[in-house]
Amino acid sequence: MSGRLYVVAGEMSGDAHAAGLLEALLEMRPGLEVRGAGGPKMQAVAGMGIHDWLDQSAVMGVVEVLRHYSFFKESFERMLKEVREWRPEVLLLVDYPGFNLRFAAAVRRELPETRIVQYVCPQVWAWKKGRIPKMAALLDEVLCLLPFEPEVFEGSGLKATFAGHPLIDELTGERREMERVPQLVALLPGSRRPEIEKLLPVMLDAAVRMRMSRPELRFAIPAATPLLATRIRELAEESGLGEALEIREGGAHFLMQEAACGVVASGTATVEAAFFGLPYCLVYKLAWPTYLVARVVVKIPRIGLINILAGETVVEELIQSDADGCTIAAALEDFLSHPEKAAELQQKMAGVIAKLGGTGAHRKAAGAVAAWFETPTRHA
Repeated sequence: MSGRLYVVAGEMSGDAHAAGLLEALLEMRPGLEVRGAGGPKMQAVAGMGIHDWLDQSAVMGVVEVLRHYSFFKESFERMLKEVREWRPEVLLLVDYPGFNLRFAAAVRRELPETRIVQYVCPQVWAWKKGRIPKMAALLDEVLCLLPFEPEVFEGSGLKATFAGHPLIDELTGERREMERVPQLVALLPGSRRPEIEKLLPVMLDAAVRMRMSRPELRFAIPAATPLLATRIRELAEESGLGEALEIREGGAHFLMQEAACGVVASGTATVEAAFFGLPYCLVYKLAWPTYLVARVVVKIPRIGLINILAGETVVEELIQSDADGCTIAAALEDFLSHPEKAAELQQKMAGVIAKLGGTGAHRKAAGAVAAWFETPTRHA
């Protein structure tokens, strides 16, 4: 089978989700040509027709995006030109809604016959419900990761399908039977440089405070890329933790299963940590202008996905000024001093993870994308 697919992912989690979907899709449609923008995992599956732009595309927040405006404008124009000339039957947009929905609008104007599928539903249920009619006008289908999301689109005219969460596929093969190290604490500041700059210093401060009363403690930080590892080492040297601190290139999932507890940046890693049963607290810190805008538009009381799915605060959320070394240290000390609290949290997180469905999300999502190569688009 032939066909042309253009795919866009702008973050490391999207790169992983897209790679899993593409692997299943290429099995379903041998000979499918794939181009687009993403990261190394997508390249490994689909070849060098994927442009790796993650080093610069993986930024978050209004202020941060504005700082990179020229890069995004140039990337947008380059990708639109490529789509215009190549004319793919299907455009697959993976997460990254700020960029991808604008790109969908441009492609819809220039190539109305192209089928457009969004994989990972934007969190319109949390903010910008006004986006739903726009999405219905632009997209042919949205593939949802959370069980309650399809009902949000009822009556909009947009096909919405619950595919299950791809993290279950991606993480199941990495589960290990191992004992947790009671003296090891995981510091997980995220995979984006802006996150690391804001969150790692307060995490290191928490580590220093904890060592004052527990000198036997060790700490570990996973670095998603060698470039980030270099920056993490620079920040770590200032902490004075010395040999008590280990920086690992990669290895976040192993660390989540090895550590006694941890502190995790808000985002995909919080679901990963819950899957692996890591007792943790969540931290979230943005530039203040970005945060103040978010406070106005976000309509839900919690930001952690585990808490949203549970409908209650299962994991402690430390946001903005609450995300400081003293508060983080206190939260982690609570796990170390009260193992029964850590065990209770692990049990609750397992129950929430079960709501995301079992394995097979990549294949279900790939099947939905494959169907659009055979189905006349409603926009034609």
